[in-house]
Amino acid sequence: MQEVVLRGRGDFAEWRDAARALLMGEIEPDKVSWLCADRAGGGLFASAGSVLPSPRPGARPPTVPAPFVHLAEAVICHSDPGRFSLLYRLLWRLAGDRALLGMRTDVDVVAAHRLAKSVRRDCHKMTAFVRFKEMPLAPGEAGRRRFVAWFEPDHFIVARTAPFFQRRFTDMDWLIASPKGSASWDGATLRATDEGAEKPDLSDDTDDLWRTYYASIFNPARLKVKMMTTEMPKKYWKNLPEADLIPGLIASAEARVIEMAAQAPTMPPAFHHRLRREEEPAPVVAGETLEAVRQEANTCTLCPLHCKATQTVFGEGPERASVMLVGEQPGDEEDLAGRPFVGPAGRLLDGVLEETGIDRRALYLTNAVKHFKYEPRGKRRIHQRPNAGEVQKCRWWLTKEIDLVKPRMVVAMGATAVAALTGETGPLGDMRGERMLEDGRRLFVTVHPSYLLRLPDEDRRMQEMERFRQDFRAIAGRMAALSAAG
Repeated sequence: MQEVVLRGRGDFAEWRDAARALLMGEIEPDKVSWLCADRAGGGLFASAGSVLPSPRPGARPPTVPAPFVHLAEAVICHSDPGRFSLLYRLLWRLAGDRALLGMRTDVDVVAAHRLAKSVRRDCHKMTAFVRFKEMPLAPGEAGRRRFVAWFEPDHFIVARTAPFFQRRFTDMDWLIASPKGSASWDGATLRATDEGAEKPDLSDDTDDLWRTYYASIFNPARLKVKMMTTEMPKKYWKNLPEADLIPGLIASAEARVIEMAAQAPTMPPAFHHRLRREEEPAPVVAGETLEAVRQEANTCTLCPLHCKATQTVFGEGPERASVMLVGEQPGDEEDLAGRPFVGPAGRLLDGVLEETGIDRRALYLTNAVKHFKYEPRGKRRIHQRPNAGEVQKCRWWLTKEIDLVKPRMVVAMGATAVAALTGETGPLGDMRGERMLEDGRRLFVTVHPSYLLRLPDEDRRMQEMERFRQDFRAIAGRMAALSAAG
């Protein structure tokens, strides 16, 4: 039996060199006994008895797929004493089957990935729960600020995780000590050692600040104990000063929720006067000019959307524009400014108009719905799509705008605008392009600019942006033809 003694503290090169010698000596996995130095009978000096075999004649250094190296570098950091033999078995088997790591049902492959996952989780916990404490400089001493932290990992991950802290805290000197190794950064050199350290006394006045902060942000109404202990296991609590408060905060959570409910504000919401007359729509009087209709729209109560919106956002542009652009509804910025297309979608539209040679000042811009529909979420107002009833109620204003502006072509941006203009619903892709309205006007259907802003895939967004530009190049060409025709 070939005995191999390693320090076994996360040093991949140590295992790699031994495994390479064994493989070149054609030593089978079941004939190797892997031992950690602190478990071997002779302590650290037992490593002196690890005489590795000489290579067989003609043996070549082994080569392995890159995924094995990445996997082994993680597994070797695990504290399981069986990790060395597991990796050597995989290495031995890879010589005959290069596709072995792709067999996710293989017992050894599954075991290796399980250990690697545990190491990655321990690294994540280290980045989440290391708490630095500043060490004061001696009187008269100059230099960079210095910080010390203590962490108790499950595995030998300090050297593996140290580059994260070097990138994150490169502007300060720091030391992270742990029972399984330490790491330090002095602004020029990152050092790591596998020697264990003893826990220093890091208590100071900032502990009370952490407790005060944690108690102030703790929300008993959102407490989920199981989820909390999964993300912040109890073994880390002893090194977090605010964790002293957790048992008491959990115990008092129910009573605090009841107290919070009793103290809920009773003041009426903004625009409460509008809510009270929600079911009393004011009569609409047909104006003879665009300005008169705009003034009437400012007091519109045809649907409940007026209750929570800041103001009516009516259309703007020339009273006799050859082209009218119709969107869905005002957004958050439009609701506050009282003007259409001034938010992110409007800025995107302005850029496309400029690229395609269309003067925004020559267009009449409006929306199918004149009030901002949203859902409050904290301090934000999240856009909600108007329903069919709200679109129908607001069609009265859109029809008056078309009658007074008399555009020769209407551009519908989005399915809501198409529904308001034609009553049709369905996939926008089937309706995109140019067609005729019942009154003889030209209708051009395209997407709403906000659709482009919401696309998560960059390649898809660029493709759709180019298609949007092509639509407006076609619109620019139609505008030129209309102008030439008089």
